[in-house]
Amino acid sequence: MRYLAALLCLAGPATAQSGAPVFSVPGGCDVYLTVQIESCSVSHYFTCEGDPAGHQRSVRLDEQGLTYVGEIDGETQWINSFHVVTGHRERLESEPVEPASFSELLEKGIDDFDFRTLSDEIGETRYVGQDTLTGRQITIDGVTLDETTYDITAYDPAGNEIWSAQGNEFISREWNRFFPGTGTVTTSGGTTARSDRPVEFIFPGEPGFLSSQPKHGCGIAVS
Repeated sequence: MRYLAALLCLAGPATAQSGAPVFSVPGGCDVYLTVQIESCSVSHYFTCEGDPAGHQRSVRLDEQGLTYVGEIDGETQWINSFHVVTGHRERLESEPVEPASFSELLEKGIDDFDFRTLSDEIGETRYVGQDTLTGRQITIDGVTLDETTYDITAYDPAGNEIWSAQGNEFISREWNRFFPGTGTVTTSGGTTARSDRPVEFIFPGEPGFLSSQPKHGCGIAVS
């Protein structure tokens, strides 16, 4: 949690020489990619000294600031997540029934998962679902990604469904991670659609790298 505290302290935008606000990460962390997303958000992907081999971290910001902090392992399991808006943290259980496996997805084209996250704020949540490669490749801003479909349902400790979601995402074999796409989420209140597709991939030294300001889809009224 010291990492998280440091990150939240640094979450306020610094300012580049150009005058544009940029996002700062704790010392010992190396950001390799900034992604501008079409739903008025921007994400930064990085690794940190002292983390286990294969672990990666990410943050996501909207117009108001930091919204999400996450850590995955080499199999893209959700090791730790902090949801800023709701103020709750989740950590992966020690022995999942069916761990998520990026390598199995690449090898077999399909990966089933069944795991729980534990949270001091909201309790236990069980996630059951499947990721599948569609066989289709997509190039976005010069970066080639593999398309996936996903189907996931979240349950409370009593086995009651909290929400379910279906749609498409993307994976990068080079960076060993998922990127968001499009889909629907169904709760007791109904079904909503969302598109979080990447628009721009920005690398160190390029304009907009580490920007704290989302560029795409902002200010659009949603009925």
